[in-house]
Amino acid sequence: MSIDQTMTGRTALVTGAGSGIGSGIAAALARAGCRVAVNYHDTPDGAVQTVAAIRQSGGEAFAVHGDVRSASAVKAMVEEVVERTGALDVLVNNAGIQISRPSHELSAADFEIVLAVNLRGAFMCAREAIKRFLDAGTAGSIVNISSVHQDIPKPDYLGYSVSKGGMRNLTRTLALEYAGYNIRVNAIGPGATITPINRAWVDDPEKAMLVTSHIPLSRPGTADEMAGVTCFLASDDAAYITGQTIFVDGGLTLYADFREPWSSE
Repeated sequence: MSIDQTMTGRTALVTGAGSGIGSGIAAALARAGCRVAVNYHDTPDGAVQTVAAIRQSGGEAFAVHGDVRSASAVKAMVEEVVERTGALDVLVNNAGIQISRPSHELSAADFEIVLAVNLRGAFMCAREAIKRFLDAGTAGSIVNISSVHQDIPKPDYLGYSVSKGGMRNLTRTLALEYAGYNIRVNAIGPGATITPINRAWVDDPEKAMLVTSHIPLSRPGTADEMAGVTCFLASDDAAYITGQTIFVDGGLTLYADFREPWSSE
């Protein structure tokens, strides 16, 4: 796996990067020449594996602990990244969770913890990154990993849908507020993606068919496909793009159920 060096010398921090989309993003940024800080919260095993794979491919990476729900932990995490590398140029807000429950049975605590990780955590990480960009007087790029569910409601996943809807406006508001400082803020909206957390439907032909029947390209995406678009948005190739969400979803947001005309005319 070669490194194309398009972002050589830059430092990127990817939250929740121990597996799945986050791990793929970390690897893609490393191939582009970034030094990558691979964030984890609970156990370091996944982050350590991601770091090892990046180093084996010739990239630079290290694991960094931090709970994105904690303002002090986020501040310490960013400070550690800057101390170890001397810079922070790219932040990818990837950490996220979801809890499935009918909304009338969803506890306030479960609703709040999803927002704490997915939305408040993204805000606090962005805030610390922006402070760093401003203090250093350098350009910066933030990419938020949102979801098609920032637009498409997801019954039984109210906290997740609300958090991603909030992430859409977090992206747009920060992009507008800091454009004058050459700080860009964008997002990607993954659709159905093959990751370890989705093995339940990926490995079940009947469930997989149910999922892909709503996707015009008739297949789920891969972590590498999400990573490629994220890396593009973080790079100078996207220097004139800010405040946007690019849906990487095989056409899911085109509403495949309406492929055939259904007008009464």
